[in-house]
Amino acid sequence: MIERTLRDGQADGLSPLESLDLDNISTFSELVEAMGRTAFSGRKLGEAYEVLLEMARDGECEVVLTISGAMTVAKQGTIICEMIDRGLVKAVVATGALIAHGLTESIGLTHYRMDPSQRDKELYERGYNRIYDTVELESNLNQVEELVRSVLDTHEPGAAAWSSAEFCRAVGEVLARRNEGRGILRSAWERDVPVFIPAFTDSEIGLDFSTWAMKKHLDEQAVHPDAAEPGSTLEAVPGFNPFLDLQEYAKLAGEAARLGIFTIGGGVPRNWAQQVAPYYEIANARLSTSWRQPRFHYGVRICPEPAHLGGLSGCTYSEGVSWGKFVPPEEGGRFAELPADATLALPLLMKAVFEKLDSSE
Repeated sequence: MIERTLRDGQADGLSPLESLDLDNISTFSELVEAMGRTAFSGRKLGEAYEVLLEMARDGECEVVLTISGAMTVAKQGTIICEMIDRGLVKAVVATGALIAHGLTESIGLTHYRMDPSQRDKELYERGYNRIYDTVELESNLNQVEELVRSVLDTHEPGAAAWSSAEFCRAVGEVLARRNEGRGILRSAWERDVPVFIPAFTDSEIGLDFSTWAMKKHLDEQAVHPDAAEPGSTLEAVPGFNPFLDLQEYAKLAGEAARLGIFTIGGGVPRNWAQQVAPYYEIANARLSTSWRQPRFHYGVRICPEPAHLGGLSGCTYSEGVSWGKFVPPEEGGRFAELPADATLALPLLMKAVFEKLDSSE
């Protein structure tokens, strides 16, 4: 029989929990701080708040925001704009779809609640593209294409080809001039924050970019659309080089005194942003250089993906330490992981952070 030694938690230095007393809470920051002294996901929200607040207050930390999922369709884009406008974010890595859907807001267009009585076949016939419980109008995307085309017709890339970051800057400048609404690319251009879209062709913007190049090819060859063959027309590609993005981002990360990452969702944006440390490591090994390897000192992740499925979206920061991507906790790394729907957690978390930062100014 095993004898148990019944210890006292306080004597052993354990942190006591506190019952959530809403009568004594009057602000969002007080609420989230109090949730951090409870349990389960409530505690994780409080822990994310603490790490994010420390990141924001660290004047030597460059924070990379990575976003995937339909966050702009879910009407969370203004929160991201506010983070950029306040100087909390130094670089954004996103999916092209998220940026494309955000552009519809930036040019004064609207997303709508889906009518559940309509079948998906009917939605398609009416030009309604469904994203879970919301629709993006095909006519909206056509107007985004007009914006993309106008930028490509009037701007030239600084290098021999476009990168996603340079194209996003050009679009942001146009949005600021048109002044039809807030938007991620507009805020990013106004604050000189680069926006990288690693999987550029996996988006409406990428398709707009490519069809612009094919149309230009047909016009230059004086080929009538009725006579255009898919094979030869599809050989016309735009001048685009993703390695320009890779090198610009690697330079930004390498020059930072400390790095932080705030990940909403996962996917390509998370992986692309995190691979900068292994990139420096293998470059040193293969080029015989001795560059300082940038690793993330802080990390906050909001994503419901579980780790046991094996995908990068759900992998823990601890797993990332094994790849050399993060500073281990025993060396000062601070990380928080919140397994939640970002449309629920992000507004609470950022309202609390904004409120706390404003009250301490």
